[in-house]
Amino acid sequence: MPLLLNLFAIRVDTQSAGDRIGAVTEEKATRGASRYDAVIATLVGFCALCVSGYTAYMRRQQVRAAVWPILEFDRSNGPIRFTLANKGVGPAIIKHVVVRVDDQPVKNWADVLQKILGPGYHPGEESDMSGRVFAAGESMNVFTPHDDAQNPIPFDKSNPLWAKLDTGRSRVTAEICYCSTVGECWTLRGGGLTPSTTTQTRRCSTASASSFQQ
Repeated sequence: MPLLLNLFAIRVDTQSAGDRIGAVTEEKATRGASRYDAVIATLVGFCALCVSGYTAYMRRQQVRAAVWPILEFDRSNGPIRFTLANKGVGPAIIKHVVVRVDDQPVKNWADVLQKILGPGYHPGEESDMSGRVFAAGESMNVFTPHDDAQNPIPFDKSNPLWAKLDTGRSRVTAEICYCSTVGECWTLRGGGLTPSTTTQTRRCSTASASSFQQ
């Protein structure tokens, strides 16, 4: 009888040990599955974050393209005049302007004419550039010299005034810093004898002694 009881106890202990091993194995499997689920959830979250960031980046690029201004500073000789135009698709907010004659800054168009034609009063029609907002497609004559009769000076090689201004206009250069409506800024350098260039800049300079006042 005691032997039977011992055999029964051994069987019970063996079954209990098997149950415990099964429980441990099941627990390990559950933990492994939980870790796997956590990794998958992390990857999904990371992918969603990347997609969201890329979408925001593309949206910003689209906004930038939709409001991108492109300024052009030019001059012509029939009649003699200087022009500024916005060839871009968004408004250009002009923040700072420097006009030079022979690489020397001038304050206004009267100074420009005095350097080209000499001392004295030289009439002309002007429009302010500094602080102006140029709409997309807008073009403006920023300065047109006049003769003594207050008329623009047409193309005429026999006219000494026209000839002097035609030669002198290539000595005039402009440096214009402007921004878009989303705060991106560029500096245009035009005029003179070299091709115009436009470079992106972090921000425009503030007014200084070399700033153009018109």
